[in-house]
Amino acid sequence: MKNKNSIHDLEFQSVSQSLLITSVNAALSGGKEIMDVYASDFIVETKKDNSPLTMADRNCNDIIEKMLRDTNLPILSEEGSKISYEKRKDWTFFWLVDPLDGTKEFVKRNGEFTVNIALIHNDTPVLGVIYVPVKQELYFGMSDLGSYKKTKIMHTIKNFNQLMSNAKKLPAKNTRETYTIVGSRSHMSNETEHFFQQKKKTHNKIDILSVGSSLKLCMVAEGNADAYPRYAPTMEWDTASGHAIVKFAGFKVCKYNSEQELNYNKKNLLNPWFLVE
Repeated sequence: MKNKNSIHDLEFQSVSQSLLITSVNAALSGGKEIMDVYASDFIVETKKDNSPLTMADRNCNDIIEKMLRDTNLPILSEEGSKISYEKRKDWTFFWLVDPLDGTKEFVKRNGEFTVNIALIHNDTPVLGVIYVPVKQELYFGMSDLGSYKKTKIMHTIKNFNQLMSNAKKLPAKNTRETYTIVGSRSHMSNETEHFFQQKKKTHNKIDILSVGSSLKLCMVAEGNADAYPRYAPTMEWDTASGHAIVKFAGFKVCKYNSEQELNYNKKNLLNPWFLVE
């Protein structure tokens, strides 16, 4: 990789394992920064959109961007510098990062927050990493590899074999008899409530679980939930990594009332409503 966006499809195949290891280690290092702040009496600021911001968001973003720069690929991050559409519209490959997804959950100290890193090719996620710092759980997925979960992970991953050791392929087998819908603890809309009611008419047993951050996508990928309707606003960095993990586990992230998957690097980075199942 000599310069930004110099990767082509065949080159991606040859360097994909290296990119996966780099993004995993960036997520782990970012998670450590988050936990250092989590253990302190941190200050909560408010951004222009009234969403919370902490030193954990900033510190995690700084370490992730520093580590990802070694790949010579552009980075688009929620907490990074703003990049105009004119500059990014021709990107072939780029990193899409949410250093702390679920800041509200972080502030509540309920543990339901994640580090999200995705690699986008044109408008499609081809690699996704989600790290859950409190539980030391790692979810990752990549084209031609599939999606996996690895637990009790804290230290730097040295190579691909170490990453795959004891990693469990997703979705895991389960014997649930109930149709399980996962929703947001912080966001609920009338349309989401309507979706719940419709499913209750078509399934004998329904469970509705409320979970924060991108863990909702992970639950579908893992097989612990059947559907995640998101009929409320999200941004591209909220979903890209989970989208990859869901996709390579065999599920879909489709636009509301459509079979068309979410796409990325749009002029407006706001996602449309979507359904994961």
